Amino acid sequence: MKDFFPLSKGGRTNHPKINMSIEQLKILQSKIASTTKLLKIDDLKKKMDQLSEEMNRSDFWSNPETARDISKDFEDVKSEVEKWDSLSKQADELIELSGDASIAQELEKQTTELEKQFSDYEFFLLLNGPYDKNNAIISIHAGSGGTEAQDWAEMLLRMLLRFCDQQNWSTKVLDESRGQEAGYKSVTFEVKGRYAFGYLKSEHGVHRLVRISPFDAEKMRHTSFALVEVLPELSDEIKIELKPEDLRIDTFMSGGKGGQSVNTTYSAVRIVHIPTGITVQCQNERSQMQNKDMAMKILKAKLHRLEEEKQAKEKQELRGEYKSAEWGNQIRSYVLHPYHMVNDHRTEYKATNPEEVLEGDLLPLSEAYLKWIKQ
Repeated sequence: MKDFFPLSKGGRTNHPKINMSIEQLKILQSKIASTTKLLKIDDLKKKMDQLSEEMNRSDFWSNPETARDISKDFEDVKSEVEKWDSLSKQADELIELSGDASIAQELEKQTTELEKQFSDYEFFLLLNGPYDKNNAIISIHAGSGGTEAQDWAEMLLRMLLRFCDQQNWSTKVLDESRGQEAGYKSVTFEVKGRYAFGYLKSEHGVHRLVRISPFDAEKMRHTSFALVEVLPELSDEIKIELKPEDLRIDTFMSGGKGGQSVNTTYSAVRIVHIPTGITVQCQNERSQMQNKDMAMKILKAKLHRLEEEKQAKEKQELRGEYKSAEWGNQIRSYVLHPYHMVNDHRTEYKATNPEEVLEGDLLPLSEAYLKWIKQ
């Protein structure tokens, strides 16, 4: 017959190991409750209900692209809600089982595993910036150096796309200007997924590569630079005033992917914001209107970022020394020769696996950055 220790009113038994596990589980229950409150899981449950109602409408698939976005959003929200509900349920069930002395060792093991699981999930507390849950718009610009720098821009594009794929986010190239021999002069793409901006904002800035150039017959070592811009996709609630007289809008024939109309109609759109000189363009959507809407969305995000950086500079919020994401202010170096190293100059995070990082292993770098900005 199994030994059974009934819980007292204080939730304790006569078994020391079980009592220790119970105390750990109670602390964990409290942490889970406060974390779900901070993450507004109840609001996400309401959002799930709203999205579910939309998905059940008879005309839901009349616009397939919008329907796919809503379906993806629903799955992302559902996954997050279920994750925290499951964690809370597991803690409750373990406390209920804690009166059985025969499972004291197993209870201790499962409690430790549950604490580790919570610790992994707790990472989401770092993603509490105003736009961290938003989609992201990323642009990569090759620095000076011709083919070498353009190839580096393509390597960064591949790295970021692989990371997005690992997170199960959807991506779409919006505009591209390819190099003559290899790589990209510039490329812009959209990332759709929960917390996309929160994870990817660590990549905003100048990236430096040191390697033996595959384009150099003498096998000399080269240093290349590329600028990565990471912008949050802004909701319609954020108003950015754009005066018509401040905009110059040009249309031209698209040179990218986009269907039968490419290179036959003036579907690509370029918008210049005259007061700031900011230029954006989009050519990979199907119609001129879609390209214009997307270009306008990118322009608003850039202007919003410009205003934020201006305020940060004035207040010197960035550790008393303001540094913008400009040439000469590299955020990270990737050294492939004469040694192997990735060095993030902001967080001082170092890794000896640059090849894996370039294959999309960015989570450690993202986490280090999120912890650094919270200091």
